[in-house]
Amino acid sequence: MIKARQQTSFLFDLDGTLVDSVYDHVLAWHDALQEEGIGISVWRLHRKIGMSGGLFTKALARETGREFSPELLDRLRQLHIKYYGQRSPRTRALPGARELLAYLSANDIPWAIATSGRIETAGPVLKILGVDPEKHVVITRDLVRYAKPDPDLFLAAAERLEADIGTACVVGDAIWDMLAARRARALGIGLLSGGYGTEELERAGAYRVYEDPADLLLHIDEVGGRR
Repeated sequence: MIKARQQTSFLFDLDGTLVDSVYDHVLAWHDALQEEGIGISVWRLHRKIGMSGGLFTKALARETGREFSPELLDRLRQLHIKYYGQRSPRTRALPGARELLAYLSANDIPWAIATSGRIETAGPVLKILGVDPEKHVVITRDLVRYAKPDPDLFLAAAERLEADIGTACVVGDAIWDMLAARRARALGIGLLSGGYGTEELERAGAYRVYEDPADLLLHIDEVGGRR
């Protein structure tokens, strides 16, 4: 007997994948570090956006040769929230993001958002997309033990959807998303809208790479996005 096809679900990263906010986070971290007298180039910060906070600060410690005490880490996190909050009102959805989510909903295709950001920074951005955590599946850093490149965020999102992670597509803009997708046993779809290149995303595990959500929607049939 031929088994019925298992439906594909889509698990989305947020920053750089659905909203154009990667550089807002980069500059907010840069301002926060500057205020604490820690100098680091902007491009180095960009390469770390999307990592879990713990790995992010360990990488910063290696590159600056400085110890990050718990008190300093807490100050930096609060400063990042402050500076990011100054920029987030100008943040916009990436082209096709709202249309992509609307298409999936209209065709009863399960989707969720799984972000390394905490609810303090993710909450205002979700409103830009018309996403309500009370009505949609949203997994933030606050809800899991480890963030990317660990798979916890995507595993939790699939569980909330009651979807098989093995038939899920993880959509993200960073190598950390693709590495987490591989560890979760999901298929990775890379988007160029966060600043990583095609080759980098493919090396990290992406089996398809598109420019942005609009380009993904245009090719949604290629990745199982049908009823």
